[in-house]
Amino acid sequence: MLMPKRIKYRKQQRGKMRGNATRGNYVAFGEFGLQSLDTHWLSARQLEAGRIAAQHFLRRQGKVYIRVFPDKPISKKPLETRMGTGKADTDFWAARIKPGTMLFEIAGVPEDLARQALARIAHKMPVRCRFVGRRLAV
Repeated sequence: MLMPKRIKYRKQQRGKMRGNATRGNYVAFGEFGLQSLDTHWLSARQLEAGRIAAQHFLRRQGKVYIRVFPDKPISKKPLETRMGTGKADTDFWAARIKPGTMLFEIAGVPEDLARQALARIAHKMPVRCRFVGRRLAV
């Protein structure tokens, strides 16, 4: 699973996620991409499930790019634990997803195959997604 090798601080505050993605919002590496339409924390497990679904469907043809990285530690207290006693340990790692963020990209396969593979990834994601193609530079 994806997670940072080392971090400066073990725990983070939750923070706010407002607005749309201004970076990482276009197809950069592949020919087709899966773009988020909602705001969410995407866990490393969900990203891995999407990657496996795509690679299993494509049967080792083409290349799948993961455009987001889970770098935010999310902590969770155990059930039936009293309040207090400090902040809990890290439960999982999450990537911050804003509307417009490119989640996955696929290169080296025809459009119909890429559309089906990205649809399988979209079923694993907790956000609404859409299929986008590379825009040609003018």
